[in-house]
Parts: sequence; C-alpha cells; structure tokens
Amino acid sequence: MDTILIFDRLDRLEKLLTAHKEVLTFEETCDYTGISRSYLYKLTSSGTIPHSKPNGKMIFFEKRKLNNWLLQNSKKSKAEIDSEDLRHTLNNGRP
Repeated sequence: MDTILIFDRLDRLEKLLTAHKEVLTFEETCDYTGISRSYLYKLTSSGTIPHSKPNGKMIFFEKRKLNNWLLQNSKKSKAEIDSEDLRHTLNNGRP
C-alpha cells in the first residue's frame, strides 16, 4: 500500500476517535478547530477560550464549551432575516 494512503487512513481514524471524545487535549483542539498552536496558547493565556488545567500544566478543552465558543457571535443569513420579517409582518400587519 502506498505510504500516502496509509497516512490518509490514519488521519481519518484519528478524526473518528476524536469525534467521540468529550474532552480534548491541546493538540487535539488544534486539529479540531484548525487554530494554530501559537494562537491557541494566546487564547488560553488571555482567558479568551474556555479551558482547564487540572494539574497546572496540561491544558484540556471540553468539546461542548469549545463548540459554544466557536459558534458565538453568529450572523443571520439574508434568508433568515427575510423569514423573520415576513413572520413579523404576518403576525402584526403592516404599520
């Protein structure tokens, strides 16, 4: 088997294993979010991203909190805004 194919399959297996974990290590969090190591260190040191350091050294991330952090400040699509406008107009009539 080609070496590249083996590495691709290993990457896919690692991603599948990480998908079922509730708590991620620093490296897993970098892979999961696509955030670089240096930027993730900056986010943790400033307290911007939720994390824990149970023994004062290793950093861990709860996937649920990480997802909430990643999805903060969401913006509505034009279709969502138009739908809300239509619903408001139908419920309240034209001003």
